[in-house]
Amino acid sequence: MESSTPESRRALREVRIDHRQVRVLAHPLRLRLVGALRVHGPATATTLAQLLDTNTGATSYHLRQLADVGLVVEDPDRGTGRQRWWRAAHDVTNWEPTDFDDDPDARAAIEWIQGDQVRLLVEHAERWFAVQHEWSPAWRDALGMGDAFLTISPARLEALKAELWQVLERYRAEPDPAASDATSVQLFLAAYPLLKGRP
Repeated sequence: MESSTPESRRALREVRIDHRQVRVLAHPLRLRLVGALRVHGPATATTLAQLLDTNTGATSYHLRQLADVGLVVEDPDRGTGRQRWWRAAHDVTNWEPTDFDDDPDARAAIEWIQGDQVRLLVEHAERWFAVQHEWSPAWRDALGMGDAFLTISPARLEALKAELWQVLERYRAEPDPAASDATSVQLFLAAYPLLKGRP
């Protein structure tokens, strides 16, 4: 989730991902490209390649694949000559896992994306653990994670998630009175059942 800026205070652009989009998105570099454009804003393939430590040819190819299904779009106002700028077409990609029950390939793609989200969370946490001692006490106390145990029905869990997203959106949209020390953070929202053998 981005820190509060005039850009981040506008309404979020959301899309309910379709079968074709999810199959294209299920690729490590493509996910990173969409994420980088959402976090950093419009960029060229060269800038993205440097940011993601890859080559411009691969970046250009995968941007075109994402553009073919409407997940990224060209930003013609920024382009000069042969230089093409790209931006994320949406701020948020939504889906329900059951959207893809009738399509084994799309179902496998969404399961891979969900697994990649977990890998990303672990990677971010490990990077934070390595540098947290360099941050101020206020940030070390504010950042981190916790959990809670509930006994809840699917309908009530959906309502809880919707309410939590509304709170996150309100904080995203409102100016931060302590903006002088604000920084970009990413918040993860997850809910999983307590499977057998785990407390």
